[in-house]
Amino acid sequence: MPDVHQVVILGSGPAGLTAAIYTARANLSPFVVEGEPSSTSDQPGGQLMLTTDVENYPGFVDGIIGPELMTRFRDQAARFGATFATRKAQRVDFTSRPFRIWTHTADGEPDVEARAVIVASGARSIMLGVPGEDRLLGHGVSTCATCDGFFFRDKSIVVVGGGDSALEEAIFLTRFGDSVTVIHRRKSLRASKIMQDRAFANDKIQFRWDTVVNEVIGEDKVTAVSVTNVLSGEEDVIKAHGVFVAIGHEPNTAIFAGQLELDDRGYIRTREGTRTNVEGVFAAGDVQDHVYRQAVTAAGSGCMAAIDAERWLEAQSHG
Repeated sequence: MPDVHQVVILGSGPAGLTAAIYTARANLSPFVVEGEPSSTSDQPGGQLMLTTDVENYPGFVDGIIGPELMTRFRDQAARFGATFATRKAQRVDFTSRPFRIWTHTADGEPDVEARAVIVASGARSIMLGVPGEDRLLGHGVSTCATCDGFFFRDKSIVVVGGGDSALEEAIFLTRFGDSVTVIHRRKSLRASKIMQDRAFANDKIQFRWDTVVNEVIGEDKVTAVSVTNVLSGEEDVIKAHGVFVAIGHEPNTAIFAGQLELDDRGYIRTREGTRTNVEGVFAAGDVQDHVYRQAVTAAGSGCMAAIDAERWLEAQSHG
């Protein structure tokens, strides 16, 4: 049987690693299941591993490269005694105690057990799946205007999407870019009327209706996008320095369905801080936050989850 850890943390983005720092400093010897290397956000380090310059994280006056920031987080957690497994949680059982977690395979016996669990598995941006997108991610392709808008001052920008998030991104980006083109596959937007009114009233925003992106063009950085009108079949190239994909996010919560309470978008519901509906299981970061989605807010909630878990474990020991 596997050793029973005091705290197991699922995920190693800003939320998971901050939780690891705090629980390690509380002498809880956290065990971090940090994910597997991949092109998605469940890789070690989370979505910041797919970014270049991070200029809005406090304390770094000149900015810092995303992967370097996450390496510093991890090294700090390790310094205080956190241990890591570069594997992905395949299955969990929160119905019995200690909690059981499978990381090598979803079959057989679990290989990890825990008295408390902090879920920090994050969320992933839904991408277009077109040529050039992955290669230029972080080099003109972005999924976060708040994070990267500053880099496109006086540049031409494309936003792909038709919901509230897309229009929020577009409106925000007009603070920096000299033009913002919203590309939407339909003739009408899914966004709320108030967001549509704001976008239509903004002189910097123009729309390309009934249009899809075929390819993101550029060698080392984005220079244009190739598009097609879905009604006429006409192809065109739109010059752009930045492409912001805003067609939605998906939380990494599939293995928790049926055990943890999820909202209608699939995000974990938390209450009284970071508590879930299962006593002893806590959630932090983008896996339970579809509003802010920032590294600093994720880190803050990771701190909260660590403190909540520490206090819960202390109460159990005196129960």
